[in-house]
Order: sequence, then structure tokens, then C-alpha cells
Amino acid sequence: MPKGRRIGRPYPLGATWDGKGVNFAVHSRLATRVEVCLFDRPDAAEGERIELTHRRYRVWYGYVPGLAPGALYGFRVYGPWAPERGCWCNPRKLLLDPYARALVGSWQWSSAHYGFVPDAEEGAPACSIEDDAPVTPKCQVVDDRFDWGRDRPPRIPWRDTILYELHVKGYTRLHPDVPSEWRGTYLGLTAPPVIEHLKSLGVTAVELMPVHAFVDDHRLVQLGLRNYWGYNPVGYFAPEPRYAMADAVREFKQMVKALHEAGLEVILDVVYNHTAEGDHRGPTISFRGLDNPTYYRLLPDDASRYENVTGCGNTIDAHQPAVVRLIMDSLRYWVTQMHVDGFRFDLASALGRVRGRFDPHCALFSAIAQDPVLSQVKLIAEPWDLGEGGYQVGGFPAGWAEWNGQYRDTVRGFWCGQQGHLAALSERLCGSSDLYRACGRLPTDSINFITVHDGFTLHDLVSYNVKHNEANGEDNRDGDNHNRSWNCGAEGPTDDEVVNALRERQKRNLLATLFLSQGTPLLLAGDEIGRTQRGNNNAYCQDNEVSWVHWGPLTPPQQLLCDYVRRLIAFRKAQPALRRTCFFEGEADEAGHKDITWLTAQGEEMRPEHWQQPHLGALAAMICGWKVGPVHEPGPEEDPAGPPASPPDDRSVGDSVLILINEQHDPVAFALPPLRGGLWTPRIDTRTPSGVPAGEGTPTQGRYVVAGRSIAVLTQPSS
Repeated sequence: MPKGRRIGRPYPLGATWDGKGVNFAVHSRLATRVEVCLFDRPDAAEGERIELTHRRYRVWYGYVPGLAPGALYGFRVYGPWAPERGCWCNPRKLLLDPYARALVGSWQWSSAHYGFVPDAEEGAPACSIEDDAPVTPKCQVVDDRFDWGRDRPPRIPWRDTILYELHVKGYTRLHPDVPSEWRGTYLGLTAPPVIEHLKSLGVTAVELMPVHAFVDDHRLVQLGLRNYWGYNPVGYFAPEPRYAMADAVREFKQMVKALHEAGLEVILDVVYNHTAEGDHRGPTISFRGLDNPTYYRLLPDDASRYENVTGCGNTIDAHQPAVVRLIMDSLRYWVTQMHVDGFRFDLASALGRVRGRFDPHCALFSAIAQDPVLSQVKLIAEPWDLGEGGYQVGGFPAGWAEWNGQYRDTVRGFWCGQQGHLAALSERLCGSSDLYRACGRLPTDSINFITVHDGFTLHDLVSYNVKHNEANGEDNRDGDNHNRSWNCGAEGPTDDEVVNALRERQKRNLLATLFLSQGTPLLLAGDEIGRTQRGNNNAYCQDNEVSWVHWGPLTPPQQLLCDYVRRLIAFRKAQPALRRTCFFEGEADEAGHKDITWLTAQGEEMRPEHWQQPHLGALAAMICGWKVGPVHEPGPEEDPAGPPASPPDDRSVGDSVLILINEQHDPVAFALPPLRGGLWTPRIDTRTPSGVPAGEGTPTQGRYVVAGRSIAVLTQPSS
């Protein structure tokens, strides 16, 4: 072990190698003494202890000369043990560095991970004397150098963005064309067949489920399960090592570089709202032992307990300056050092709570807005948490996009059996102006989705009326009971050809709605090939074939569905009318043209009394291709080495698009509007197994018959 030390610096926090040694810095206002412990191997029980004797502004720091990348370490913090006051310092627990860039070793759950004696009698928790170093992973000093070559962020404009949510492991674990040693890893996503599939689909960004280092819940391990989704973080700088072959940091960078070369952005699903330490009965891993009252929200009348608006036992206190700095440093690290292009914030409402209430102008959101790095990347909120007033769809500040839960619920309800929702569907097709217009937001701020990791897959949405989560070990009590699903006549797998045909048409309807809507579409990985979770709508603990994507060989229906998704995305990209950056106004110009016109099946423009019909079963939306609005949109600054930005007053002209929607069981003959006296050309019809209209490419006029429970799309050139 290296000997000697010098003063060091209080910033940056974490372990920083400068070529001659390593500077250690960690924040704790409770600590009376802090030691950095150096280890020879991940399972070592003891190592050299070096006291960080210098302290400035609640940061303890020191320098170890001669120490190099690869060195393993952890912290021990001495301080008050007073759980009734929220103080849980216990130097017998090896603490992970919140700023650790890499973790090495596996978790071996035992009673030693708990700061208190788990089986002690009722009363004040007794301080545990067990040392958990032998069974705790170690932090690792890293060398940040990496040959990025000519890597540049793709900077896809929001109007052209198509998100694709995937799980790093589950996406390639069963892929037959990925090298076996790469399957389920970061490098697996760099395999040519994987990238070719992503490019052929036409998606522009992969939204990765959590890759911050996380642990499997002790309870799940005891049940023989794992935390597959990864919403159980222990570090906000370290990429999850289980997705790496050897070096998680380097392999993650290789993945980003390869995806960028393919023109794909990388968005991270980040979990800054809670940690794996859970409630007051949880383990001491990092924050709890470092400075519990600073990092977590404690109950005002009982500091031994945590506010829990996340449903995970604790809530990070993003109102504290030290925590704001931690999150900001983490975000900037992933952008500047790991080259990611944006973030989706899990339970983002929890981060905006000030004195219990959501504040869109809270310290963290304000800091992000003024930051020259973070204000230029994609920011996506999951705009809810479990606390009072936590549902904030439409409530986030300008510069943020949001997962639109109302979009999901409306579209599912419309197609999966809840008739009479056409009026509500029209709002969602128009970019949810009812949610975003009044606060100065844009249509692209609405992240439209039908399915995501949480809930049914697309196939299961049309195959199950109820959840089937027995494999999770909670007697089917977990997961949402209100799925707005419809099994089309049989629960689960069936040989009934009529039921299966209806299910495939329902998939085409749901997907067509998604890609025809104004806003930013998000597709769940595997939905394009009919992935099933066997009715499990909460597969967070299923790290097995229940959750993994099954790649082949594809059945004929699966191949048809995949080809259909490609056609839909290509159609969307070819139509500026479907990718507006401003909301519809509905006002006619001097020539009598409106940007959008809603029509009855008889071709009459919809009036208020039409919208109020309780059983309105069919309507049409005509979107003018020459009234699309400006191409330019507020957002990330253009790459100076890339193509020049469109001028703010530029206008994009494309085809006019006619969307015909029939939710009734019987066919409806729609009167085609005589727009400019031209003919309409069928492009999409969900009644056919391929989604290709019988008369594709053949202009028509007069009427177009839309089968029951179907959508048809026609276009007309604007010039």
C-alpha cells in the first residue's frame, strides 16, 4: 500500500487521479472523523486506513500519492449514533463513495449490512458491531481517459425524435446474432445486427433503463429473484457492472460511441428520487452512514423515519445544497465524460418538492435551467410521485418534456373497449394542447406512449384482461389493477384465429395512433415483434425469459408487425404535418384553409353538438400540409460542425394527411373531403395484416370504407 499523503483539495468530490496520486473528498456535516480504506481485492475484510484530516465547508479530504487507477476503496465515518434524531453514523460499516466512478465486487447480503442490530428488542435501535467490509463491493479509482475520436452528439431535434425504451441486458440476452460473450452487456448493443435493427426501425434515440449502479433487494434475493429493472440505486456516477464483461466505464463509453456513429442518441433513465437504503429498517450502504439528515427527507415529527413519496422507503432531499450539487455533478459527468444525450427522471415530482409541495421553480430545476451543459440536453420527466399533489403532468417548467400518462390512459381506453372517448382522443392526437399550451409549452413536450417497462407489453395489453404476477412472490397483489386492457375474447394464449386476428389489428391501431399523434413518440423495445411477459405487468424482479426480448425466429405475424412499425415510422418522418412544433389553431386563413379540420364520417365539419354525442363512433382529422408551421423549435444549440440551423421563420410544406378513425364494430364509409379538388391516396389501413391498404398508391375520391375497429390514413400532395 502506498505511504504518505499531502493536504489535497476539497473539490472535486470523490476519488480523482491526477497522474501522481489520488485526491479523496467526501461531504458529511455529521462526521467527527472520516477514514478512506484501501483494499487489495474486492472481498478483502480489511485494508489500510488513512484518515482524511482536513475539512472545509463540510467536505473531508486528503491526498494519497502514488495511488493509481484500479485502486479499491471505501469510507468509514465516525459520528453520532442517534437514530431518534436521524443520525446513523457507524464506522463499522464500509460506505460507498457517492461519487465513485466504478464499483467492483458482488453484494453478499447479511446482517452486517445493517447499521443497527436487526433482531434487537423493541426500543431505540442498537448500534451493530458487525463489520460489513468482506461482503460489500468496493469503489474503484478510474482513469477517465478514452479515445472518443470524432464522436459528436447527434442532436436530433425534438420534432424528429422517436424514443425507444430498452433494457441493456434484456434486449440482447437472447439475441442469436450477437456474440455469446456480449449478450446482455453494453457491448451487446454495439453488435451490427442490433444497430441495424434500430436503424431499420427508424428510431432516433435509445432510452436505457437504469444503468447507475444498483443492488438486488435483500428480500428479492431471499426469494431467489433479482431487481431486474434497476430502480434501486447505490451510486450516481458508476455504470452498473453486471452489464460489463470487464470494465464497465470503458465498455459503456464504447457503447455510446457506437450508437452515436449510427446516428442514435442515448438517453438515461435516472433515479435521483430514492436509494437502495430503503426505510429505517434498511441497510447502511452510503448516504445513511455519511449524513442521513442531509441526503434524505425525514418526517418533521419523527426524525427516525423517512418521508416516502417514492414508495421505496425513502426520498432524496433535493432541496439541500449538497444534494443539488451531487445531482448536478452526476448529470454533468454523464454528459461530459460519458457523452450521453439526455435523461429521463424517474418520479421527477419528488425532486421538485419544497416543504412538501411541488415547485416547478425549485432549486434543482432552476440550477439545470441555467447550466450551460445540462440546459442543452434532452430532459424528460416522469411527472408524478406517490405523495399528495404528486401528479404533475403538464406542470413542469419550460425546457422539460414529460411522459404523458393521460395520453396512455386515453388511447388505451379508446381502443381497449371503453367506447365514447373520441373527443378525449382528439386532444391526445393534437399534442395534448389542453395540458401544455397554457403554460407556454410545445407539442413535442408530450412524450406519447402506449406501453413502457412498467405495465403490460403491447401484446399483453390486447391479450389479458387482468394481471398475472404470481411469479413475483406477492400472491398477485403487486402491479396495477387498472390496465385499460382487453383480451379480445380469450385470456392469454389461444388458438382461436378470430381472437388472434383481432389482437393483431388492435396492435396496429394502437401503434398507428402513437405515430400519427403530435408530440414525441416512445416505443417499448420488443413491442414491434409482439414481446410478451405472459401477463405479468410488474416484471421488475424477473431477470429471466419473462422479461428478455425473444428475437427469433419470428413468426409470420411478428414479422408483419415489425415491418408495419417500420412503415409507420417512415411515414411519420416523411410527413411534416405529423411533426409540428406549434399547436393547432383551427383558424381559417384568407383562402379558407385550416391547419386541422375535424370531420364527421359524412364529411361535415364537426360542430360542438357533434362532440357532445355520447356514442360518437367515427370521425376524421384533416391536417393541411401547407400550414405546418415553423421548422425551427427552441431547444439545444445546433452543432457548429453540423448543418446550419433552419431560420426561425422557415416553413415546411408536405402532404396533407387525412386520418379516418372508426371505433365501431361495423364498417363506416367516410366521405373524402374535396381539399383543393385533389384526390386522396391510401397509405395505411389497419384492417389488413400488413397495414398496407388494398389500393395503396392509387388515388381515390368520393368515399373510403374503414372496417370496424380500424384506422385508415390517406394523403394528398400540397402542390
